[in-house]
Amino acid sequence: MTDVEQASVVIVGGGVMGVSAAFHLAEAGVRDVVLLERDTLGSGSTCKAAGGVRAQFSDRLNIELGLRSLAAFRRFRERPGQEIDLHEVGYLFLLDSADAVAAFERSVALQNELGVPSRLLSPDEARRLSPVIDPGGLHGAAFSPTDGHCTPESVVLGYATAARRLGARLHTGRAATGIETRDGRITAVRTDAGPIATGAVICASGAWAREVGAWVGVDLPVTPLRRQVLITEPVPDLPRNLPMTLDFGTTFYFHAEGAGLLIGMSDPDEQPGFALHTDDAWLPRLHAAIERRAPRLLDVGVRSGWAGLYEMTPDHNALIGEDPSISRFIYATGFSGHGFLMGPAVGEVLRDLFLDVEPVVDVSPFDARRFATAATRPELNII
Repeated sequence: MTDVEQASVVIVGGGVMGVSAAFHLAEAGVRDVVLLERDTLGSGSTCKAAGGVRAQFSDRLNIELGLRSLAAFRRFRERPGQEIDLHEVGYLFLLDSADAVAAFERSVALQNELGVPSRLLSPDEARRLSPVIDPGGLHGAAFSPTDGHCTPESVVLGYATAARRLGARLHTGRAATGIETRDGRITAVRTDAGPIATGAVICASGAWAREVGAWVGVDLPVTPLRRQVLITEPVPDLPRNLPMTLDFGTTFYFHAEGAGLLIGMSDPDEQPGFALHTDDAWLPRLHAAIERRAPRLLDVGVRSGWAGLYEMTPDHNALIGEDPSISRFIYATGFSGHGFLMGPAVGEVLRDLFLDVEPVVDVSPFDARRFATAATRPELNII
């Protein structure tokens, strides 16, 4: 009879949250950390993300997580030790209504209070930063110079390599299939390659987290929603420090990607589900947004594109916590499109929750049970 594999904690999901948690736990001296990823690391949502990193949010907790993660991204080459192609070119939100300006005024005031160097700009100032745009119809803009973008694949690689170096076991091509419990306690994780005995599970399964929560009777209200992006052919005369530019009214956004641009936009007609194919249904709406806000891009060809999944929650905020109904079931999911940028800070929080110490950021407002008490806190600065 073969011995059953043992783990202090099993992390389900090998995206940025999972590998960040594995690194931070192993770095803290936790032995027998095991991560399960049914495909390859980052193959879910992380490596299909646009790569934006920012602290320009309307919710205090999101700002705190964003700020802490930005600091970690700046030091990533030293810790955990990986080049991530970080471009601190800023995030520029384009605002086409007085109501949007008023909302961002409140957000900027809170961001400044917490140490984010964001500020409001005039339409002409916005165009000087992002000369691709047509400022017609804009009422203003918001900008923070310390935001930017980096390469998700490199972030995953950096955390995974360091976690393995510190003794964590990261299994790819191995799927979790269930969680065994006894008397309200986790006893094992079932996998397609045999069980792993453990008393703790961290659910970092992104768009698939609802299923994992259901294994232990925990409701994680996460809905998968497809988003598509395009990579253009080279764009002439792009400024070297072109900011991540977001047309808040239409959700059209772009940032430099090599000599071209990465372009994306939400599709209000998209139906929830796990579809990952690309199609043309969203292109007429994207074309109209480009024509309105950046018409010179209409003549630029498309080189490639892909689709990924947002993990949406009812208030567009994350689910982070430990469920009291089952011992040692910890979760971090439902980031609604801003999970990649929070990976470093949330990995630290997951480490602290496992170690049962006060987290580096108080994430109690993101407990999944908030929806049962109507204690929601909608994030406004999303696309």
